Amino acid sequence: MRAAIIVNPAKSDVTETREQIDKTLAAAGWSPSVWLETTPEDPGRGMAEAAVEAGVQLVAICGGDGTVMACLGALSGTDLPVAIIPLGSGNLLARNLGIPLGLDDALAAAVNGVDRRIDLGLVDDQPFAVMAGMGFDAAMMADTTEGMKRFAGWPAYVVSALRHLRDPMMTVRLRIDGEPPLRRRARTVLVGNVGQLEGGLELLPAAAADDGMLDVVIVAPRTLRDWLRVALRIVRRPHTQDRHLERFRGQAISIEADRPVPRQMDGEVITDGRRIDVRVAPGALVVRVPQPTAAAA
Repeated sequence: MRAAIIVNPAKSDVTETREQIDKTLAAAGWSPSVWLETTPEDPGRGMAEAAVEAGVQLVAICGGDGTVMACLGALSGTDLPVAIIPLGSGNLLARNLGIPLGLDDALAAAVNGVDRRIDLGLVDDQPFAVMAGMGFDAAMMADTTEGMKRFAGWPAYVVSALRHLRDPMMTVRLRIDGEPPLRRRARTVLVGNVGQLEGGLELLPAAAADDGMLDVVIVAPRTLRDWLRVALRIVRRPHTQDRHLERFRGQAISIEADRPVPRQMDGEVITDGRRIDVRVAPGALVVRVPQPTAAAA
């Protein structure tokens, strides 16, 4: 057995990470790994292509959600198992799949876990695994620097979010599976393959990574009091909704705003635009996850 290890050097001490991973895999009887470092010019696609060509039995991605997303275009549809070693600030895919955030435990899952086939979302043929959105969420991410994330982790997003609570609302047209469009005023619209945020908050409580569906949430608070109401509803009654927090489901989602707004995919900011079209790719990726516990089984 041999693995390819894709590592984002901006997220870890590569020498230390490599030493620990090589030691763990050698102890499990694996052959020496193929090591591939991402670069600012290529955040993962080329490394993932090289991993596939190397004929390995496992690809381990060491980084955050953005690094994982950068690799998906080359790994989706290959049936090659992917292990996630979460080294980012959010690590939402790992959290939603029950992958441990600690390096030792994540390595144990990579070596001893089971393979789970999950869906992906597609925007202009670029796969994502967590969420894509436009509006407030993308503006918040654009305003959160790498330095802030290294210093504070995911709470850095909270600081950035506070700066954008009063950003102008947008008017959006939402079309799901070809049905007549819905018109809404919104702060942000998110399309999720999974639904859990940091801290265990269930933004999209019905979302599952392997249900062949995408979940949509329209967040539309008008005042600071509305923002507080939305936050409390997510914490205390995540399965309910009101006029400030609406949820939908479908396989093909089209969102069009009344003006160009910030957009993001899996936490990575893409160019501003008025539109985002998303469709689901059922079962497109095989992910190595921990063995189910007796209670879960």
